[in-house]
Amino acid sequence: MEYIYVEWIHDFIDEALIIISELDENRFETRKIEIYKDGQVGFAFNHVEVLNAGLGIVPFDEIASESEFSPKEITKEEFEKFWNDKVFWNDKVLPRL
Repeated sequence: MEYIYVEWIHDFIDEALIIISELDENRFETRKIEIYKDGQVGFAFNHVEVLNAGLGIVPFDEIASESEFSPKEITKEEFEKFWNDKVFWNDKVLPRL
C-alpha cells in the first residue's frame, strides 16, 4: 500500500481542498478522506461513500498528473492518524464536523 496527501488547488465551492488516499498495488484508492473548506469531512471505503467521496475509478497517477493537484507521499502511520481522527469517533464510523 501507498499513502498520498493531496492539496487540490481550485475555486470550486463544493469540492474538497485536501484528499488523503490509501492506494493498492495498482495505485487504485482503497480508502479516501476528503476535507472541505468549511471543515466537513467526506470519506470512502469498500461500498461506503460519505459526502460524495467515492473511490477513484482510474489509477492515482492519472489524477496526480494534473497541474491543480499537489501530491506528496505520507506514511501508513500518518494516514491511519488522519483516518482515526477524521472518520472514527467513539469507535463508530462517523464524519467529524
